[in-house]
Amino acid sequence: MTDMIERSSDPYNAEPTPGALIERFLTPQALFYVRSHGPVPDLPANHRIEVSGTGIASRSFSVEELKATFSTHSVTAVLQCAGNRRTDLQQVGKTSGDPWDVGAIGNAEWTGVRLADVLDAVGAPDASNLFVAFTGADEVDVEGEEALFGVSIAMDKARQPDVLIAWAMNGEPLTPEHGAPLRMVVPGYAGVRSAKWLTRIEVRDTPSDAPIQAHDYKLFPADVTSDTVDWSQGLTINAMPLNAAICSPGAGESLAAGEVRIEGYAIAYDRRVSRVEVSVNGGRDWQQATFADDPVTHWGWRRWTLDATLAKGRQHLVVRAFDEAGQGQPERPDTMWNFAGYLCTAWHHVHVLVE
Repeated sequence: MTDMIERSSDPYNAEPTPGALIERFLTPQALFYVRSHGPVPDLPANHRIEVSGTGIASRSFSVEELKATFSTHSVTAVLQCAGNRRTDLQQVGKTSGDPWDVGAIGNAEWTGVRLADVLDAVGAPDASNLFVAFTGADEVDVEGEEALFGVSIAMDKARQPDVLIAWAMNGEPLTPEHGAPLRMVVPGYAGVRSAKWLTRIEVRDTPSDAPIQAHDYKLFPADVTSDTVDWSQGLTINAMPLNAAICSPGAGESLAAGEVRIEGYAIAYDRRVSRVEVSVNGGRDWQQATFADDPVTHWGWRRWTLDATLAKGRQHLVVRAFDEAGQGQPERPDTMWNFAGYLCTAWHHVHVLVE
């Protein structure tokens, strides 16, 4: 597909072009970023997931049994890779990971059943010191260790009403690359916690010990390298921070002088985005953008627009966002560089040629 940019072929990872990403409030499946840690599993429609663990008599469910047993719910939520905008950090210094631009993110309506309802049905304890682990059918290789994909979240998060076991996206059945037939959707958390190709849900006394949970998706200070890292000391990336990006015009694009529409997205998750500001002169002066969406959703993004007049020459566009607590984004990516290239939330810059 011409609107998708392949970042790696094995495993397949791809993001939409920025202009295509921002065209709609809900991101179509065909334009939703794909983050795979291994080959895409091919699971049958009657595939079953097992629910087990501390204090639980094991049970299993198919999609049809979930639909028949529990109330169906939908939630509009952004999923975003923790490595989104990694290319900005790579301009500061080399990092590991795929070179994501601004498109390792998408906003969709997810449909399924509440994880909390399933946990209640199997008698899972409601204790804040417990964890809920998710296992996928995909095989991954982390630091030479082969294992099934596995992650976990705290019980308190697992019981939030918007955490779903989902089978549909924007009213359509999940496609294989997006986790069919069942995946987790954990709004507000890094996309890695929303396990795809779900095979097992386990209540545990400790976080998942799978390699993805234990040895990846952790944040370290700039003085730690891939050679010196002690994974047990990293900050596990769960809740995602405030972020904003320019999607149109694209970097390096040639434009006609005069009025130009600048567009992009902003996301604050638990805290609503309160303001987006755009500079057309590299951050010296700022103009307030207009929101294209005012959705009644806790977890969705807000697209924004600004009509600005650009003179001829090379122009430097910048965006920054603020949340409802008045917190803004850091100015420079070098203040947040880390060897894995995670959580780039600095002001986003785009350079264009106006002719």
